Amino acid sequence: MNITMIGSGYVGLVSGACFADFGHVVTCVDSDASKIERLLRGEIPIYEPGLDELVANNVKQNRLFFTTDLTPAVRGADAVFIAVGTPSRRGDGHADLSYVYAAAETIGRALDKFTVIVNKSTVPVGTGDEVERLIREVNPKADFAVVSNPEFLREGAAIEDFKRPDRVVIGVEDDRAREVMAEIYRPLSLNQPPLVFVGRRTSELTKYAANAFLATKITFINEVADLCEKVGADVQDVARGIGLDNRIGSKFLHAGPGYGGSCFPKDTLALLKTGQDYSAPLRIVETVVAVNDSRKRAMARKVISALGGSVRGKKIGLLGLAFKPNTDDMRDAPSLAIVASLAGDGAKVHAYDPESMGQAKPLMPEVTFCDDPYQTAEGADALVIVTEWDAFRALDLDRVKTLLKTPVIVDLRNIYRAADIRKRGFTYLSVGRE
Repeated sequence: MNITMIGSGYVGLVSGACFADFGHVVTCVDSDASKIERLLRGEIPIYEPGLDELVANNVKQNRLFFTTDLTPAVRGADAVFIAVGTPSRRGDGHADLSYVYAAAETIGRALDKFTVIVNKSTVPVGTGDEVERLIREVNPKADFAVVSNPEFLREGAAIEDFKRPDRVVIGVEDDRAREVMAEIYRPLSLNQPPLVFVGRRTSELTKYAANAFLATKITFINEVADLCEKVGADVQDVARGIGLDNRIGSKFLHAGPGYGGSCFPKDTLALLKTGQDYSAPLRIVETVVAVNDSRKRAMARKVISALGGSVRGKKIGLLGLAFKPNTDDMRDAPSLAIVASLAGDGAKVHAYDPESMGQAKPLMPEVTFCDDPYQTAEGADALVIVTEWDAFRALDLDRVKTLLKTPVIVDLRNIYRAADIRKRGFTYLSVGRE
């Protein structure tokens, strides 16, 4: 089938490349000419393992194309996916749908045959209705159907998630659109993931509910970690003990500095705002948002406490800046709040991340960026592990100890065994462990 993907950011580019790899012909459209120029040169504007090879292979096979010209791309498509950003709106936390609505109006003007318009962006309940209204307003004679098809991609594992999903949720109100969507996803049939066909509003809410539930699991285990530190328990053992219960599951039960990234922060905010708008407050989600915000600042206080209550004039080395490993995404990363707190208290912060420093530099002007973990440790009063990159899991600790001014490690991801580190003469603090 011929597919047009409007938006060549994280969701649009990954989805477009994967659809092309299924054998569909995909045109990715973006209004950012510089981004399209980079893609045409074979440069990938985001870091996602395996994406560069996937894009290159499908461009070579003439199944994946890039353009800034939306009208011909829409007119040749069986389905047009909207995969533009829906950031939190400044001031009130609602999802900013201006990019979605602008795309809808542009699509509407270009339609000349039956076309399925698919909202891939994460949008509040009722957005599909408004997209349909806007298209009919600009093109009353258009023949189309609007579908909701939220993405459930984890950054760092997005290609695997797309090709081997737990489920594909499709919100559809039109039989013709249902047939088109079933054909688009037919290549997944060998893996037998369920295609969950539901109403459009149900689909829109499902995405928000899923992300809010996962954010709640993270926040829950983080609060349990605080209790573990007080009572002398080990949060990793607690997480394993409850995660083996198949009603709970082991995923998203890793204590740390709080969630960040492009989805959980904005989606929890948007969901609780929707609940308020409909007089159905989501008090658990409201608490999750508040606890997670304070969690990040609490991690800075943990570092300060490890150095005797003051970091003024002291050098702190941070390992990892991205909100999670295998991505360069700095959106709402815990490191942002940690750096702001440490620098605000007078610390000299040095940092290293394998992929995200280009994204981080304009966000952290007070930070000195380093070439590797060992340069980061050199002369530091403490070394803080913020993101659990594999490259940090087997550091030469003897070398690290000789480089540090004082042998203090604050491990906010629990990637080392406390007993092993302490045997080497380090002062070692982790999360949720004695």
